[in-house]
Amino acid sequence: MSDTAPKPRRRRKKTAPEAAQDLPSWGMIARRAGRLALRGFGAAVMVFLVLLILGTFINPRLTPYILAERFRQGGVARTWVSMDQIAPEMARSVVAAEDANFCNHWGFDVRAIRMAIDTGAGHGASTISQQVTKNVFLWQGHSWVRKALEAMMTPGVELVWSKRRILEVYLNVAETGPGLFGVEAAAQRYFKVPASRLTPDQAARIAAVLPDPKGRNPTRPTGFMRERAAQIRSGADTIEVDGRAACFEH
Repeated sequence: MSDTAPKPRRRRKKTAPEAAQDLPSWGMIARRAGRLALRGFGAAVMVFLVLLILGTFINPRLTPYILAERFRQGGVARTWVSMDQIAPEMARSVVAAEDANFCNHWGFDVRAIRMAIDTGAGHGASTISQQVTKNVFLWQGHSWVRKALEAMMTPGVELVWSKRRILEVYLNVAETGPGLFGVEAAAQRYFKVPASRLTPDQAARIAAVLPDPKGRNPTRPTGFMRERAAQIRSGADTIEVDGRAACFEH
């Protein structure tokens, strides 16, 4: 018998075509990426739903924009108050100014959107529900990504939160002046009274600054602001009479 040990067999080197077959194909990569994206989307939806449910009884005192402004300015003024601590005239003024059909839509004002398209306006069709969705859960800006997310999330806000809750959140997180957020901070800064004691004229003036809170001051109104405040006050009286304020006053 030979004492010579058998030589180990050398592993055959794969040819280039065989090695290429072991690499993941583009289709496999795409499927994996799709699964990861789907899982990420599902996780994001779950987080949103959890935050939405928590938001029915926990006040969202901090928002991405408030945090950004606090960092940029070194601080902001904001005091959360419930709807019972806000003058009804203030709530009606904001609705009249920003979204007169707030009680009659499910998150989107189709008529306002059509009017904006017909007139070529780039703004003016955003409802209070959309603004709350943007302010609380998203970021500022005009990117299509943010607008798409806002469009998908707004119906959820309308479904889970009551109209009164949506408006309460808006009245507390909307920017009302440089470094000011919410109507309580605005009432204290501009008129030295709590939001519960605002007069109809004061409420209309605060509502008039909402489209440009950094550039408008309710205590130093321009001629345009005076005219706009008068329109808002009239609109607030109108929606009280015709029932378009019923969904948030009871």
